[in-house]
Amino acid sequence: MNYKHVCLLSFVAIVGFLNSNAFAQSAKDYPVQGVPFNKVSIGDSFWLPKIETNRTVTIPASFKKCEETGRVQNFILAAQKEGKFLTTFPFDDTDIYKTIEGASFSMTVHPDPALDRYVDSLIAIVAKAQEPDGYLYTARTIDPQHPHSWSGKDRWVNESILSHELYNSGHLFEAAAAHYLATGKRNFLNIALKNADLLVKTFGPGKRNDAPGHEIVEMGLVRLYRITKEQKYLDLAKFFIDSRGKAVDPKKAYTQDHKPMVQQDEAVGHAVRAGYLYSGVADVAALTGDKAYIDAIDKIWENMVSKKFYITGGIGARHDGEAFGSNYELPNLTAYNETCAAIANVYWNFRMFLLHGDAKYIDVMERSLYNNVISGVGMDGKTFFYPNPLSCDMHYNFNADNTITRQPWFDCSCCPTNLCRFIASVPGYIYAQKESNLFVNLFITSKTSLQLQSKNAVEIAQKTNYPWDGKVSIAVNPAKKSLFTLNLRSPGWAQNKPVPADLYSYANPSAETIFIKINGKEATYTMENGYAKLSREWKKGDVVEYELPMTIHRVEANRNVKADEGKVALERGPIVYCLEGVDNPGSYDRFVLPDDAKLSFVTDDNKLNGTHELTGDGIQFNVSKDGLSIQSKKQPFTAIPYYQWCNRGKSAMEVWIPRRADKFSLSEQ
Repeated sequence: MNYKHVCLLSFVAIVGFLNSNAFAQSAKDYPVQGVPFNKVSIGDSFWLPKIETNRTVTIPASFKKCEETGRVQNFILAAQKEGKFLTTFPFDDTDIYKTIEGASFSMTVHPDPALDRYVDSLIAIVAKAQEPDGYLYTARTIDPQHPHSWSGKDRWVNESILSHELYNSGHLFEAAAAHYLATGKRNFLNIALKNADLLVKTFGPGKRNDAPGHEIVEMGLVRLYRITKEQKYLDLAKFFIDSRGKAVDPKKAYTQDHKPMVQQDEAVGHAVRAGYLYSGVADVAALTGDKAYIDAIDKIWENMVSKKFYITGGIGARHDGEAFGSNYELPNLTAYNETCAAIANVYWNFRMFLLHGDAKYIDVMERSLYNNVISGVGMDGKTFFYPNPLSCDMHYNFNADNTITRQPWFDCSCCPTNLCRFIASVPGYIYAQKESNLFVNLFITSKTSLQLQSKNAVEIAQKTNYPWDGKVSIAVNPAKKSLFTLNLRSPGWAQNKPVPADLYSYANPSAETIFIKINGKEATYTMENGYAKLSREWKKGDVVEYELPMTIHRVEANRNVKADEGKVALERGPIVYCLEGVDNPGSYDRFVLPDDAKLSFVTDDNKLNGTHELTGDGIQFNVSKDGLSIQSKKQPFTAIPYYQWCNRGKSAMEVWIPRRADKFSLSEQ
């Protein structure tokens, strides 16, 4: 692959993609509508460089890896119906789909003729690999008599276990929808629709009723439904959800197939599959009005956020099965927290917000977004984490390939390509609207224009240095004077509530609160569902000054989380910090951060391309040379944002820091 990115500053106002109001509306839909990413232009010093790195480095590097590793060649061999499947997993087809999806998002706001031609060339290769009836799955088509060992002898027979046939279709649908809405071309969409029509013929009442083993086809079918208005795609998405739990079987919890969806009340099994399923359930619930679905995912969400959620926004504690653990099972050294699971958690929580209009879902989403998601990609844009542990002792190898550092690719490389498609879409999570209510969910220097229920066009523009500074300036410019409500999210962490549950709390709650001015005068507002509501007649030139308290907090875990007992984590705003060995030589298991230690927030422009650190003095304990006593000394420390760790080579790391020394003894030496 050889193409040159064209960096354009133009903004393309085409039909959006990520959010439900970007598509043809049905009679029912999400009560709240997100403002699509392509209708939001950003100039943010935090997010814009990450989006640009994704566009100029991560996406082309992923295309290159798809070529080098045989993923593209698998499609060529499938078209020829000869040869041998070249890669490791039957879902490797999706890495091409996801990278095309990311490229499509990128082209939506950065038109790039060379990239467009390259993507079309890949789509042509994919088209030739599709079988006449629409089946598209290179792990079988290359050699139908000897398919991949996970695939099963015949189509679909292993779908509920290992084959990933419907998983491949789901990512195909998502990518094809993105490409169509970015370019207006139907070449990829037609492939997806042909495959979707095969699914409609194959699955449904009186036909096959396999529960998808790795969910995402439900979300993908909803994408196609929104574009085509074809009810059959929405019906099939609902059918796949209802096919779960045909018989109660705890052994099927790994794929969330252990009981009917409407009876599920706990986050279980493979965390990525779960996040995609719950997102698909939210989509179908919004479009069908099925309250039983909403009740189920409400209960599952409560279980996740109160018992199975990491302070970094990660989900999925266990390496075994990449799965949720038991309640309060949140180990640090062996934490899995797959990057894809954090992305799935963003998808799910944003949909929960669209259903309920409550800021608590954005709080959870923001924690995942600013910590676990972006820790998954290195500053270079081409090295990655698959798991994201909260501790590294330089002995436990947390990657599947027995490494403890970032990697340029993985045999199972779902995370790098998932980042390709996700990072480009971040602007779509900033704003939302409901009738005459405009929501500001994330604080990112950005601008958008939308029409409220009054049919009055309103332009809104943010300027901020968030997450390092809590000051946000918001210019509100309606085309004409208009009465509406501006809803500013008051983050849970700004109200001494790190998560909307008792899983974590602050050892040092702050007395500071949010502060709002309008046109230089202190504003009157009411609080509702986590939002400061500013209802007034707005006019062109109005400016809101919003200030969030940026206290350095010590976080305590619920006493049931044994892994964090007697420890604290540090955070400021939405950012969780960690101690990394390159900055803090010495043994972490003998370092203590007393509760009364003074902490400072500092900026270092010469480290990690500019970082914002926490510094202070802790206590280092060591055994005396004669081995008869424990000695202590003051030990300065530096904590960096968690997402930046392991960008300077292999290094030990800790998020949770001991707060007292009473557990140390000579017998432990």
